[in-house]
Amino acid sequence: MVEHPRDPSLSFTAGPTDVPLLEETIGANLERTVAQHGDREALVDVATGRRWTYAEFDRAVNEVARGLLARGIAVGDRVGIWAPNCAEWSIVQYATAKIGAILVNINPAYRTHELSYVLNQSGLRTLICATEFKASDYRGMVDEVHGDCAALEDVIYIATSDWAELLAAGAGLADGAVPERLASLAPTDPINIQYTSGTTGFPKGATLSHRNILNNGYFVTDLVGFTEQDRLAIPVPFYHCFGMVMGNLGCTSHGAAMVIPAPAFDPEATLQAVADERCTAVYGVPTMFIAMQNHPGMHGDDGPAYDLSTLRTGLMAGSPCPIEVMKRCVSEMHMAEVGIAYGMTETSPVSTQTRVDDDLERRTSTIGRVHPHVEIKIIDPVTGETLPRGEPGELCTRGYSVMIGYWDEPQLTAESIDADGWMHTGDLGVIREDGYANIVGRIKDMVIRGGENVYPREIEEFLYTHPDIADVQVIGVPDATYGEEVCAWVKMREGAAPLDAAALREFARGKLANFKIPRYVLVVDEFPMTITGKIRKVEMRERTVSELGLDTSRRDESSVESQVGPTG
Repeated sequence: MVEHPRDPSLSFTAGPTDVPLLEETIGANLERTVAQHGDREALVDVATGRRWTYAEFDRAVNEVARGLLARGIAVGDRVGIWAPNCAEWSIVQYATAKIGAILVNINPAYRTHELSYVLNQSGLRTLICATEFKASDYRGMVDEVHGDCAALEDVIYIATSDWAELLAAGAGLADGAVPERLASLAPTDPINIQYTSGTTGFPKGATLSHRNILNNGYFVTDLVGFTEQDRLAIPVPFYHCFGMVMGNLGCTSHGAAMVIPAPAFDPEATLQAVADERCTAVYGVPTMFIAMQNHPGMHGDDGPAYDLSTLRTGLMAGSPCPIEVMKRCVSEMHMAEVGIAYGMTETSPVSTQTRVDDDLERRTSTIGRVHPHVEIKIIDPVTGETLPRGEPGELCTRGYSVMIGYWDEPQLTAESIDADGWMHTGDLGVIREDGYANIVGRIKDMVIRGGENVYPREIEEFLYTHPDIADVQVIGVPDATYGEEVCAWVKMREGAAPLDAAALREFARGKLANFKIPRYVLVVDEFPMTITGKIRKVEMRERTVSELGLDTSRRDESSVESQVGPTG
């Protein structure tokens, strides 16, 4: 196949390269920041009231690094962290990076089955974890699976005598132990394993290098104008790229402050932290911004209870970003320079991002332009040919940010990264004439109704404009006549009366093509989610078929078209 990627009519675009990549390790980059901004605040753990300047943070990182060296951790050994957001999480992230240990992120919501799988699949040697959080008894779960995890030698519980013993273990090491190890490392070394959720089967361990995640964190925050003056509220989880890469590494590569509002997302705690810590930026997935915007404290009789006037920017990512929610970030949360980012764990994560000088249309209706030092293209999923601009197809990305591979899964790696280095995302995207991109759905989520391709994202964006709809997900359900029909799961705003399909169709009539208007509407309290917070559309389909009693073997036009049902 011969491509002409520089042909402007094709769906291919490459990011700028005028700002060079950071060709250094995470530890070296942190030390460079400490030398420049040692007296500036680096980390605030709001829940515990603890604070570190960059000089103090680096000393804390080195203490843990020395302790791990004293425990015999070698370059490439896997060290896991299983805890909600806390200062120790961040300290361990940088400590492992300084000594070349591969940090394995473990979702705080995991139970014994998932925990055992990750410990064994990664060959984890040392586990650092909380004792408990909410309904999770981490100590009890570790005790239950420890005997089945052959490689696991050491378990260190945060905020116990274990932690003190770890720090004490390193006290006797020579002063040069950590610098000597750090000097032996290369930017291309693997440094992090993040397990992607997926909706079926076991998670896969995306293996990332210093070069992957340091540069991605740097460019994400560089594109929203970060300097040492910025203070970022990070309510998104550290176990995911959004927290530890876009958040932590984005801050430390610029000398900005990391602010942890709470161990897990809480809208009130996040708003309070932004106000009290005078944050200039806040991150979140769309549901987090929806929760903050709908919090009672944002709509008091005397105005908002929280002073968000210091905010100027932030990022919304992790799932498709509703346009109306984005607009409220600008109009109600003072985030005039808020951006949207798109990516996946396997690409460190961000591949495209809006810019602060983009007009409102681009910042509310696209996923932005390609990132620096990255290429993207849209291909026909069947033929692999690069499509003309404006035509939907599979989005592929290539560049420094593409993962090393799935840990110990060469076959799965080869299925995702082709021989030319392109990561096949599985997302359906479009590159517009102006080079801005959009995601119109997942290849597996596209609805084909009577031969017409229907992209759920387009319908979801339209339904977000309904004044009574707080959140919505659109799926295809089986139909004997059309192959598939469109169904909308709707979460109503507080106090709003439930919608039925007839009312929703009336709202959409004349604005959407008839074949795109949902035939079925289910009013729900929650959407089924994976362990990492992704919508489980497979489960939504199964439950819709069951609850609506769809008989796809004998479907005809006289059957019921409008049903409303609680699902949860």
